[in-house]
Amino acid sequence: MIALAVLLFVNAAFNVIVWPQFYKRVARDPRAKDAAGKATTFLKVHAVLIAIALVLALVSVLAGIAALVGAL
Repeated sequence: MIALAVLLFVNAAFNVIVWPQFYKRVARDPRAKDAAGKATTFLKVHAVLIAIALVLALVSVLAGIAALVGAL
């Protein structure tokens, strides 16, 4: 169970470290905004995908804690 918890925590850390940085790059991409400065589908889709990844990070942390509690 401890190995499972560690794996889940590593997964959560990866998601929290990588995806917000990726969002910054996507937001600066010329395809992210149209001529009027309005968010395009490109930006919206990436924002949704990144939000899902961050929710999965939270779920991983909670599952990791549950795995540790179950291991005790």
